[in-house]
Amino acid sequence: MDLVLRTVFVFVVIVIVTRAVGRRELSSLEPIDVILLVVMGDLVQQGITQSDNSLTGTTIVIVTMAVLVVATAWLGFRFKRLRPILEGEPIVVVVDGKVLERNLHRQRMTIEELGAEARLQQIGSLAEVHYAVLESNGKVSFLTRS
Repeated sequence: MDLVLRTVFVFVVIVIVTRAVGRRELSSLEPIDVILLVVMGDLVQQGITQSDNSLTGTTIVIVTMAVLVVATAWLGFRFKRLRPILEGEPIVVVVDGKVLERNLHRQRMTIEELGAEARLQQIGSLAEVHYAVLESNGKVSFLTRS
């Protein structure tokens, strides 16, 4: 039971940390971020299992983590009010060619990054954009003027 409680605690901490880090950062991982995630995974494993290196302990931790992931997805699907907490909400960052800098700052995103995202989608200028939305997965969706 101790392993299950440790896993639940660590899962909640991971969810809180990933929400705090922000969607933009998670969608564009640099090599150092990948290394950090691998090291963090090992540290989490050590924190959960402590000195229990048994196959049973590992199985309990993996099953508990999987159940928590599925339960979180189900809760987000089933209860609309939980979706913003669990998945985040899309945020409008451009309206009629005007950048909403306040929304960008809240997401720790620069105008230069937004411009780069637009160029990746073959949009030459943000003035051409009717709406741009920072999606909950960290990607930016653009709707250009017709």
